[in-house]
Amino acid sequence: MRLHILGICGTFMAGVAALAREAGHQVSGSDANAWPPMSTQLKTLGIEVRRGYDPAHLDPAPDRVIVGNVVSRGNPEIEAVLDRDLPYVSGPQWLAEEVLRGREVIAVAGTHGKTTTSSLLAVLLEHAGLAPGFLIGGMPLDFGVSARLGAGRHFVIEADEYDTAFFDKRSKFLHYRPRIAVLNNLEYDHADIFPDLAAIERQFHHLIRTVPSKGRLIVNGADPALARVLAQGCWTPVEYFDDPRGWQARETGEGFEILLRGAAQGRARSPLPGAHNRSNALAAIAAAVGCGVPLEAALAGLERFHGVRRRLELRGTVGGVAVYDDFAHHPTAIAATLAALRGNGSGRVLAVLEPRSNTMRLGGHAQQLAASLSGADRAYVYARPDLKWDARGALAGLGAKLCLPETLEALVAQVVAEARPGDRVLVMSNGDFGGVHDRLLAALAAPRAQV
Repeated sequence: MRLHILGICGTFMAGVAALAREAGHQVSGSDANAWPPMSTQLKTLGIEVRRGYDPAHLDPAPDRVIVGNVVSRGNPEIEAVLDRDLPYVSGPQWLAEEVLRGREVIAVAGTHGKTTTSSLLAVLLEHAGLAPGFLIGGMPLDFGVSARLGAGRHFVIEADEYDTAFFDKRSKFLHYRPRIAVLNNLEYDHADIFPDLAAIERQFHHLIRTVPSKGRLIVNGADPALARVLAQGCWTPVEYFDDPRGWQARETGEGFEILLRGAAQGRARSPLPGAHNRSNALAAIAAAVGCGVPLEAALAGLERFHGVRRRLELRGTVGGVAVYDDFAHHPTAIAATLAALRGNGSGRVLAVLEPRSNTMRLGGHAQQLAASLSGADRAYVYARPDLKWDARGALAGLGAKLCLPETLEALVAQVVAEARPGDRVLVMSNGDFGGVHDRLLAALAAPRAQV
C-alpha cells in the first residue's frame, strides 16, 4: 500500500512512518521543516520527505493519507485531500488499527519524563528477551531508531495528551487501549488546546477508562493532579511509585536501593543523573515487572541503559567547555534538568533557552520561568520575535544572571564571551534552535584555533 504522511517529520509521525515502512508499505511524506534526529532517521530508511505542503505531492494519488496533528484546515495539501475525496486517517488511529491491535500495549503518559521512561522500559524488556515493539518521541541510543514493530507481544508507546488531528480533537493516547498505563506526573501544558489543568485531568481520566480491569495502572503517588484523576473513578488495579504504598528509591552512597511497600528489593545503579530520572527509572522498573520481567533482570537492564538523544546529551567539548542538548521546554523540566547537571559534576552551568513551544510562546509559563532558571549561573533566553509576553519583565527576577539576545548570532557571541574552561553550557529547546549547538561549538573552537 502507498501511504503519504502529512507532518512526517514530527517525532510521533516519523515513528509512524518507520513502522509503516517496516510493515512493507511504500511511504512518503510532507512537512514544512525537518531536523535531526527524525530527519536523519527518515533519510536512513529511504523515506522521501517533500518540503512544504503542495497538492502536487499527492500525485499519483496515495492509497491512504495519514494526517498529523500539525496540519489544520487551510493547509493546501489537506484541502486537496478533502477536495479529491482521498481516504485519510489520523496517525494514532492508523497505529491503533494496523500495529497495536492484538499487542500488549504499555502506554507511558505524563507531562514530564515520557521519552526517557518509555525508552528505558523498551530497553528493560529487550534485555529480558521479550523483543518489544515501540514508538517513542525521541531516539533511544540503545536502538538507534525511534520505532520498530518488534517480534514480541509487548509494544511500548510514548502516549501524549495532545489532540489527534484537525478532525479528531480527542487526546492521542485514547486510541491506544493499553493493558498497562504508566502515569508519570501531570501539570498544566499545551495552552493552545487546553484552557486549564482540569481539562487535561479529564483527558487522563478518559485514558484510565480504557484500561481493562485485568490491566494495571502505574501511578506517581506523590502527584496531586494524578490523585484527583484517580478520584474521578478507577476500575483497574493501581500500583504506585514514589510512594510508601508501592515502589520507592532510597539513595545510597552508590546508586539507590529499591523498596516495595517498605521492603528492600535490591540495589540499582542508574546512568541517568537527577531525582527526576530516579522517578523515571522506578516507573519503568514497575512496568517491566508488570510485564513479567524479574526484578533482578530489570535492574541489570537499567545499568546498561545508554540514554536518549536530546536528553542531557553531550554534543561536544571545546577548550574545556562542554555543550549539552536537552528537550526541556516546561519550567518543571527546565529546573529538573539544571539540577541534574548541577549535581553531576562541578563547574558553572550556563543555561541557553529557546521558549519555542506553543505554551511558552503564548506566555502560559512566563511567570514560572525565572524560578526554573534560577539554578543556572547565567541564563541566556532567546527573545524570539513571536513571543506574546514581555520577556524582560517576566524574567527580571534573574537579575544580573539574565541575558536576552534577540538574534542567534548575538546569543552565540555572548555565550562564547562568557564561557571558560570547566563550564557546562546547557541548551534547551523542543526544536532545532537554528543549529545553535553546532554554532556554539564552532565559535568556541575558532578563537582557540587562532591563538
